[in-house]
Amino acid sequence: MSVVLENLAAMLILVASFFLLVGAIGLIRFPDFYMRLHAPTKASTLGVGGVLIASMLVSLAHGRLGIAELLITLFVFVTAPVSASLMGQAALHLRLASKAPVPRDAVPERRASDR
Repeated sequence: MSVVLENLAAMLILVASFFLLVGAIGLIRFPDFYMRLHAPTKASTLGVGGVLIASMLVSLAHGRLGIAELLITLFVFVTAPVSASLMGQAALHLRLASKAPVPRDAVPERRASDR
């Protein structure tokens, strides 16, 4: 395997591991379901995608096409956002409360006649 492909695969794995670490930290630190849902889905898609692309490069260097890695990558890129959307919709349907503060401009002003 050439040094260029090894270095490229190593860089992809490092970038992917950074995204996976950020997603794991977000999962631990965020206070409620909605925020916890956002961090791992975005970060894991990039993290797993980077590892699988690095695996495809290594398999190409060894003479294989890497079709399995390509199919796994496509599967992850399609299913992660869809599953996150469905879990978010289920939480909204169950009226799961969020701990996020409501922005001031999202709350309509109350008039003196409404009080």
